[in-house]
Amino acid sequence: MAKKDKLTEVSTKIGSALGKAEKQARLRAHKVAKAGVVAKEELHEITKQVEALKQQLAKTTKRLKKALS
Repeated sequence: MAKKDKLTEVSTKIGSALGKAEKQARLRAHKVAKAGVVAKEELHEITKQVEALKQQLAKTTKRLKKALS
């Protein structure tokens, strides 16, 4: 019976360790997913800004060409 108690004790420790590891993995995966969403939103905002700058540059170039001719 002593062997059975020892096996139960060891299996409990192993199960606890696995549970903790799984919890940490889920938390990290959630954080990575969240960071990916934020990065995607930021990239979208940067793309909008670049498009606005392109339009502004085109207008400025057009005005400059007109002024020089």
